Amino acid sequence: MKHFILSDAGLHTQMLPLSYTRPVAEIRTGILSNAERWKKLLSTEISYITRDYLQEKYSRHVADINCVINASVIADKKLASQVQSLNQGSLVKKGKTIAAVYKASDIVENFSILPQPITEYDGDVHFAETPYHIFGLAGIALNIDFDILIEGKTSEALSTTNTVIGKHPVFIEAGAKAEASIFNTTNGPIYLGKNAEVMEGCMIRGPFALGDYSVLKMGSKIYGPTSIGPHSKVGGELNNVVILGLSNKAHDGFLGNSVIGEWCNLGADTNNSNLKNNYAEVKLWNYEKNRFVNTGLQFCGLIMGDHSKCGINTMFNTGTVVGVSANIFGDGFPRNFIPSFSWGGAAGFKTYQLDKALETVALVMNRRGLELCDTDKKILNTIFEISDVYRSY
Repeated sequence: MKHFILSDAGLHTQMLPLSYTRPVAEIRTGILSNAERWKKLLSTEISYITRDYLQEKYSRHVADINCVINASVIADKKLASQVQSLNQGSLVKKGKTIAAVYKASDIVENFSILPQPITEYDGDVHFAETPYHIFGLAGIALNIDFDILIEGKTSEALSTTNTVIGKHPVFIEAGAKAEASIFNTTNGPIYLGKNAEVMEGCMIRGPFALGDYSVLKMGSKIYGPTSIGPHSKVGGELNNVVILGLSNKAHDGFLGNSVIGEWCNLGADTNNSNLKNNYAEVKLWNYEKNRFVNTGLQFCGLIMGDHSKCGINTMFNTGTVVGVSANIFGDGFPRNFIPSFSWGGAAGFKTYQLDKALETVALVMNRRGLELCDTDKKILNTIFEISDVYRSY
């Protein structure tokens, strides 16, 4: 039986800081992560080729027959069917980028090693290869995932206290609820996950997804495409944002063209700029090149790694990258690149010592009835060590 493996394929550094704590395939790109999407489309379990320090948590399994898939691919039914039908010793590619390779136990870890024959895929393939691709491709991923998740299911009824505008559907999973809010589906569908809640007075433009057990606070203003992962609380104004899950932006403030990791908390009235005053293209910190690089985007906001926090009234400038487990506070704009395990703000930073950071992580997880396990401690310890090169204070 063919086994499917999702490979970071050299993308790990490109996707930092989001990939510090997970394989590339585990990053949410729509309603689902790329890994979740492949599992559903292929109706099978998968494993991962990723960095060594992540491999204990995200296992790698090699069978007699393996199909190695580029972890950045946002798959759809057509592509999944093409990948499933591959013969041994062949691959699928789109243009110059390989989507999947089918080989025996000598699996491919570097997609520059090409077997034959090559199948040039005739459909659209979208690759999320940088953090800003995540919000840039969110609309495409949301629409794909919406169709996957609602197939063969019937939506729960939406309360008559709500107003619905537009031609696309609103799908309500079991236990989800919404009252006295406006759902505009003119530009795309709206999905409310299991036991999610939209409080009164929210205004939502699709495409939009609210994950399982997540809450949209009263009076929120949402511009799609936006996806809120599970177990999150969100309020204020959001425009084209992906929150991976387990994070809170529960109060007023603007967040646009941004990606927020897990276990993050944005204090009341946190705002980010997503457009430069001179309308110039935005530069973003690139870990692979160790410098700021031009994104080619006019709109680009905040990229924040897991476990990072910011205090009330925090202001993030256009194109800011925050690493893992940073704690940001104070007035003024902090720098545009904040390394992992940083403590401070515009007035300066110092190292957020590992024992103190882990103590906070454990407290936050305990509030949700979860425990910081030894495996995750090891991962955070490794991130602390390998990110030290960026902390000059």
